[in-house]
Amino acid sequence: MKLLLDLLAGVALLVWGTHLVRTGILRQYGGSLRRFLRRSIANRAAAFLAGLGVTGLLQSSTATALIVAAFAGQGLIATAPALAVMLGADVGTSLVTLVLSFDLGFLAPVLVIVGVTLFLRRQDTAVGRFGRILIGLGLILFALQWIRTAAQPVVKTAGVQVLFQSLTGDVMLDMLVGAIVAIVVYSSLAVVLLVATFAQLGLVSLPVAFGIVLGANLGSGALAMLSTMHAEPEARRVTLGNFLFKLTGCVLAVPLLGHVLPFAERFVPAPEQQVVLFHLAFNVAMAVLFLGLTNPFARVAERLLPTPPAPENATRPRFLDASAIETPALAIGNAARETLRIADTVEEMLRGMLDVLRSNDRDLAQRLRRKDDVVDELYTAVKLYLAQVPRGALDERESRRWADIISFAINLEQVGDIIERILDDIETRKIDKGRSFSEAGMTEIVDLHSRLVANLRLATSVFLNGDRKSAQELLAQKVLIRDLERAYSASHLERLAGNTIESIETSSLHLDLISDLRRINSHFCSVAYPILEEAGVLAKTRLRDVDAPPVGEDATVPAPPRFGKDAPRGI
Repeated sequence: MKLLLDLLAGVALLVWGTHLVRTGILRQYGGSLRRFLRRSIANRAAAFLAGLGVTGLLQSSTATALIVAAFAGQGLIATAPALAVMLGADVGTSLVTLVLSFDLGFLAPVLVIVGVTLFLRRQDTAVGRFGRILIGLGLILFALQWIRTAAQPVVKTAGVQVLFQSLTGDVMLDMLVGAIVAIVVYSSLAVVLLVATFAQLGLVSLPVAFGIVLGANLGSGALAMLSTMHAEPEARRVTLGNFLFKLTGCVLAVPLLGHVLPFAERFVPAPEQQVVLFHLAFNVAMAVLFLGLTNPFARVAERLLPTPPAPENATRPRFLDASAIETPALAIGNAARETLRIADTVEEMLRGMLDVLRSNDRDLAQRLRRKDDVVDELYTAVKLYLAQVPRGALDERESRRWADIISFAINLEQVGDIIERILDDIETRKIDKGRSFSEAGMTEIVDLHSRLVANLRLATSVFLNGDRKSAQELLAQKVLIRDLERAYSASHLERLAGNTIESIETSSLHLDLISDLRRINSHFCSVAYPILEEAGVLAKTRLRDVDAPPVGEDATVPAPPRFGKDAPRGI
């Protein structure tokens, strides 16, 4: 039992090492790799080489498939060049397998020691994250040594011999085993390296090893399809086309195995090298055979997965690319773009609210209330997306940006709720009762509303560029809106004293409305606080020393409106 546990531990360490390398490179260099891929689709040859290079770094064709599928889903790359990238990705992962199959055990301690030193000393920097990659490479080499050592006594046990003797060279059964294991461990690379080790120890025969390798390739294609199962049809076409490549390749390779085996045994003496070279030869042959056929395979994938004619769903996120989760800088950028969609929807609601107030349009009020559902859905999507971003991979600047996006999204969602409630109040307290505001009261509301629309745009600009001057202007607007609320409340009370009938009938709604508009503005202005706090220009308290001189003409906060006889009057 202990021997089996040792072997399984080695396999687990191998899988974990490949995971560390893949995620480490995505987090550190994912943005650059994505830009490189996106620029390298001018022709099939360039796309093929791009896929080969990126996968050589990521050590995972599945990771490359998810990136390319996301590009296709966003309309950034067509299906045919995306399939060319995937052919290069398959060759890239087989080259990595070949390199790792050599006896590089002497490098493992060096890689781990250097990696741990860099990671612990400078964990939150690029150097520290590079150390994480070195740790992963060292663990892969350690795991391969561990598997070889642990498998030697395991081979001699009767139970294991019976188990592997059941794999008698039935290619279909061997392929099924290889595909299942590749899906379970999420890595065809790990499966091929494991099978190469078993072949070296004599645990599996060469025909069985070749069959498992074919199955691992097929499982890799199926894994990518499963990973994009809920994506757009454009994204799923890439993984489907790549799976069709692998399936066709396996179908063509099975009858040829009988001819390949003698050739491999004659020219490549070491069993483990026979396995990894067969893996490389299979993927190179697929590239040569199918690189000129990407267009026909793309058309087949498009027929199998046509674009549905359904109308666009406004609540569906557009920019939350799941494959960017392991690249924090890209994921945060995607979340920021989706948050801007929330801001656009809130602006539509804010502008429409004034139209309802003026025209008593019930249908418009109902449509605007439905937009709050869009705001809620997008806010939830952004929140859950950012929750998946590994916080440990964020540097200080990215952590602040992560928090700023969450904060701005929360405030926008709350603004949507306030506008929805205002629309309900307008319908029940004004439209249903046939009431209207006085001319002066409506002028005040229009003035506040126009300032809010401008402040929302300013808040969006501050959210995007983090400009300190704009943030200071936004906070000055907060003070101005607060003072306007007081002034307009006072002028409304004066109209009540003058027995203005419209003001009397809509008094409660009027006061609630200008209070709600001030609250909405406060939510918009909240985006300025982190920027000014980081700049060190925020006061710890709003209280001023009684002995301090009054605010002069150079103050950044505008003077409040006048009250009393100079305040605006109604009819």
